[in-house]
Amino acid sequence: MKQYIISAILLFSVASISHAQTGTWSGKLDVQGTKLSLVFHLDEENPTVDSPDQGARGIPIELERTAMGAVTIKIPSIGASYEGLWLVKQIVGTFRQGGVTLPLMLTPGEEKLRRPQTPAGPFPYATEEVSFANGDAVLKGTLVLPEDCTRKTPVLIMVTGSGLQNRDEEIFEHKPFAVIADALARAGIATLRYDDRGFGESTGDVVNCTTEDLKNDALAGIGLLRERFDKVGVIGHSEGGTIALMLASEKKADFIVSLAGMVVSGAETLLWQNRVSLAAAGVSAEAVDAYCRALEEVFDAATAGRPMPPAGKYDLPDALKQNLAAVAMQLRMPYLKYFVALDVRPLLGRITCPVLALNGTRDMQVEPESNLGALRSGLTGNPCNKVEAVEGVNHLFQHCRTGMTDEYRGIEETIAPEVLETLVAWLSEM
Repeated sequence: MKQYIISAILLFSVASISHAQTGTWSGKLDVQGTKLSLVFHLDEENPTVDSPDQGARGIPIELERTAMGAVTIKIPSIGASYEGLWLVKQIVGTFRQGGVTLPLMLTPGEEKLRRPQTPAGPFPYATEEVSFANGDAVLKGTLVLPEDCTRKTPVLIMVTGSGLQNRDEEIFEHKPFAVIADALARAGIATLRYDDRGFGESTGDVVNCTTEDLKNDALAGIGLLRERFDKVGVIGHSEGGTIALMLASEKKADFIVSLAGMVVSGAETLLWQNRVSLAAAGVSAEAVDAYCRALEEVFDAATAGRPMPPAGKYDLPDALKQNLAAVAMQLRMPYLKYFVALDVRPLLGRITCPVLALNGTRDMQVEPESNLGALRSGLTGNPCNKVEAVEGVNHLFQHCRTGMTDEYRGIEETIAPEVLETLVAWLSEM
């Protein structure tokens, strides 16, 4: 009888361990001083991992557990693994990827980030789900209609930055386009925001598309809005700001807003980004200069249609040679090849509609001085134009310390209130 009772207790303990390891567990990797969050969803049927700091969610994993509390996780898509031991309130173990081994302690649950500006109902305005098409691409979006909306109400289509994003331009649970749309609706201004092609509810080719295709996606949305509104504008962030300027130069918009828009060429922008990020990573000034010279030659070859210079030609650290070779491969894709050559400065003289352009002084993705300077010198003298630097904010228009991308997730503010006030005040005059 005693032996039976002991066996029952052991069986109960094993079942408890297995049950306790299910659910969500999270921890932070320390990668050379940078904290990288990982969130494991240890579900029996569909286990996954999220990397919130990198905007990646739902990555499939392979999960194995033992009766004594050992946990083995494989992440085939990124060649990584984790081995840990369940110790009641934590799982202690080691994360491995590409020859790198890092300690990782997991605790139950997931860190909940405060996003106090994210709109919450009830709302004093109406919304409609709409769709429009550009060729084979079908774009799904949300039309926000303020109270007493008529044909005379100003409306803007919202265009996201580079990379696949949803209609809220969501990043690290920040929803800047939802915040802007809410602020504008409360001020009597309508908006249309939509999921990028091939993302969310939208369809369309993302492998062979370029910024020109993304511009035409937005143009199709403008066509939809012109059926219902007399004055249609464009508000774009980052690459979306570039697209807004392109549309304005083609006389497709009645007014535009560029938020951290790229005006100088894609090559200049990417070279500056690399200088900033490599210096921040502690790469020597000599290596940064050598790499950027090599990168410039690669960009020039891609733009001119010449053969790519081999990475081995350059006297660079192995890691930078590998990175240069990866860039050369990416330049075979239509998107990056087009982006590197893209330069809207020659188009600025054709823009006659009102332009509001804002860039943050701590933007580390689109250099503020050169881009705002190009707008000031290139735009015509429309008295409604407003080109300004916003002090102390980053590429997302958050108040920040350094402006580097690793700060984005930790900042609670989604967009600086003074930026929203500027948008409302300027657009209310349209």
